[in-house]
Formats: sequence, structure tokens, C-alpha cells
Amino acid sequence: MAIVVDIDVMLARRKMAVGTLAERVGITPANLAVLKNGRAKAVRFTTLAALCEVLDCQPGDLLRWEPDADGTDAERTEPRAHERQS
Repeated sequence: MAIVVDIDVMLARRKMAVGTLAERVGITPANLAVLKNGRAKAVRFTTLAALCEVLDCQPGDLLRWEPDADGTDAERTEPRAHERQS
């Protein structure tokens, strides 16, 4: 997946434990681990907002896009708008 989750970076900067973050955000440690390890397929804006509030950061501090090694998004099944043929 081309979206990289940098929650570990912010946890280290804030010197906060994963369990503490999960408790303050209001999600289970297991769900936070799924997000933190890049296995999540989606994240609710309310969860993202809570993460940002607790970690005192911006969404871009937690999420970033990187192209796949071959320059494509491997999970994409539909062509992008500019790639569609009329």
C-alpha cells in the first residue's frame, strides 16, 4: 500500500506508550496496532482527529503517501480519472 502510517514516530516524539494513546483516543490497543502497522484499509476522520488531538499534531504527521516500488498503487483496481478512456 502506498499510504505509510507514522504513528510510531509521533509516539516516540511524545514519549507516549501505545496503550496510553489507545486509551486517550478511545480505541482498543488491537485496533491501534492494526492502524499503526499499516494493515488498516481505512481510518475514520473522527479517529484521525482524536489521534491528532492527543498527539498534538496534524494528519500529515501521521499519514504520508509513497509510491510503490513499481510506481503504482498495487491495491488500485479502477483506473484513475485521468487514466480512463472515453
